[in-house]
Parts: sequence; C-alpha cells; structure tokens
Amino acid sequence: MTEIALEACNIIAGYVPDLPILRGVSIKVKRGSLNVVIGPNGAGKSTLIKAIVGLVPVSEGNVFLRGKEIDGIKPHLIARYGISYVPQIDNIFRTLTVRQNLELALRASGKNANKRLTELLEQFPILSDKLKEKAGALSGGQRQFLAVAMALSTYPDIILMDEPSAGLAPKAAQEILELLRDLTNRGVSILLIEQNVNQALRLADYCYILAEGRNQVDGKASDLLNDSIVGEIYLGGKRLRVGA
Repeated sequence: MTEIALEACNIIAGYVPDLPILRGVSIKVKRGSLNVVIGPNGAGKSTLIKAIVGLVPVSEGNVFLRGKEIDGIKPHLIARYGISYVPQIDNIFRTLTVRQNLELALRASGKNANKRLTELLEQFPILSDKLKEKAGALSGGQRQFLAVAMALSTYPDIILMDEPSAGLAPKAAQEILELLRDLTNRGVSILLIEQNVNQALRLADYCYILAEGRNQVDGKASDLLNDSIVGEIYLGGKRLRVGA
C-alpha cells in the first residue's frame, strides 16, 4: 500500500480559461499526516483544494488518490473516494438543528447511520448537548466542530479543509487545529489551508508555501517555523519561483 494518500502534480487551474490561478502546483500528502498550505492572499491556496475536489476546472496536471488517477472527479461523488471537503464558509446548515445537520451528513450511511451518529457524539461531546439547537446559534468554534463531525460521517481517508480557524478566537482556533492533529493519530490524512501560520506550523507535519500560484518553499513544518523565508514571502519581498 502506497504511503502517499493524495498527490497533485503540476496543477494548472483557474475559473476562467487561459487565466490560470494555479501555475504548476504540486503537493503530496502522506497517509496519517497533517499538511498545511500557507501563503499570502491571492496565492491560490483555496483554489488548490477546490481543483482537487473538482470545483475548479483543471486544464493541466493530474491528481492521484492512493496512487490512482482521479482527474475529473465530480464534487458530489468525492465521498465515494474517501475524501471529505470542508469549505471555509457555508460548511453547515445554519437554519437546521445540530441533529439535522448530522443526519443529513449521514444519509448515505443507511442502516449504520444511528451507530455512526452515536460514535460522532461520543467523539464530539460538546455537540451532544446541543442537538436541538440551531446550528447558526453555535459559537464559531462549535460550528467548526460540527463541520468536522459532518466531514467524518463517511469515514474519510483524507479531509481537505479551507481555513477552519478564520474568524475564531485564539483559543477556539487552537482547539480546532489540535482536533485535526488528533485525527491524524487515528489514521486520517489532512490537507489544510490555514492563515494562522504559527499555530499551524507547530502542529503540522509538512508545509507548502504558495505565492502567485506557484510552489515557493516546502519542508517539515518544524523546520519552517522559525525560517525567515516564511515572513519574506508573506511580505512580498521574496519569490523563489517566478516567470511564466
């Protein structure tokens, strides 16, 4: 069995033909690892995971899941491939109760839905006390816990998350990132887009830095934590890979 859960090779993608946002981006996600993608605004971070799950057209490049090519994946079928995608916004149904959100996520579980719901509530006890509350009434951190619980409903091999700590208080942001770290200890692979650079680098295994739609630097997150190149790229004064 390959140790690489997900691989994107030389991805060129964008919303408008001939105007790519990603210009040859490549990443690898090892099984059971937490991987973070960081970079300045407009770097193409969110576009990357949207391209992987089929929400942004890919004009060139390939995506491999456990060594098998999955180019052209249909977004509504990603769960069948063992992938869960958690967008930055609109990742829960605010007007529905917490229970209704979870039940919607569990629709494909059939006879195992009740068993899986029990497992999720044991894993997220904070949600078990709020099953009857509208999801929109939860705190920011609680909404993200709900979004992760929904993502886990299908027993995914890999979760792709887009800036889960955005807009959260520091404590809530830390709790979410620690939750993701814990999930990798259970064998789940995670690809994370994150703006909270220091916290993410402290918890992640591997980091990719993008700028202007291209790979700039990648390496062990612990090695990059105190590397000046991170700040230089964010401030716009350093680009290692430029050109057409």
